[in-house]
Amino acid sequence: MTDDVTADARISLLIVDDHPVVRDGLRGMFESAPGFTVLGEASNGVDAVGRTEELDPDVVLMDLRMPGGGGVDAIRELTRRSARARILVLTTYDTDSDTLPAIEAGATGYLLKDAPREELFTAVRAAAQGRTVLSPAVASRLVSAVRTPGASGNEPLSAREREVLALVARGTSNREIARELFISEATVKTHLTHLYAKLGVNDRAAAVATAYQRGILG
Repeated sequence: MTDDVTADARISLLIVDDHPVVRDGLRGMFESAPGFTVLGEASNGVDAVGRTEELDPDVVLMDLRMPGGGGVDAIRELTRRSARARILVLTTYDTDSDTLPAIEAGATGYLLKDAPREELFTAVRAAAQGRTVLSPAVASRLVSAVRTPGASGNEPLSAREREVLALVARGTSNREIARELFISEATVKTHLTHLYAKLGVNDRAAAVATAYQRGILG
């Protein structure tokens, strides 16, 4: 899997939502904007897994609550299959029971459907580059909901790990972190592995949420 999509590349999308009107609206919005290509649609999570494997999009816009197969199960299955696509949740639900399972399942980001058009475009571009994208409301919920890590997550971060974490929180890609800190991408990934272990998390979104909750960030 490639961590970065170049800024001038067209980003391919799969739209997953059980409401045809929502799918039509999203398709029209992205097809009218430069830099995006909508490869297809799916109406539930089971469909989404098959369509993702068939079409190989850069980003999957995933709703959560859908008859015939929910989004979280689909995210979990695509993560298990090591799908190349980044998954950006786009839903009306921001409760703890929705946000945390989606992030833990492997979603790259989580936005609400009331997000402005330009914010959604920016989020899709960021997700395509592997950056964590969280709407403010969801980020706030994650900060308050993520439980304090156990003993294995209490080791302090090094100065360099804090620098990397701060850049991750700003949505900076591995390549950009390497460039900014004058280190290799492999070294960035090593720092991420270490800070994940110290925070007791498995991915960028959880690392940022836990860091805010523990006062390491913000």
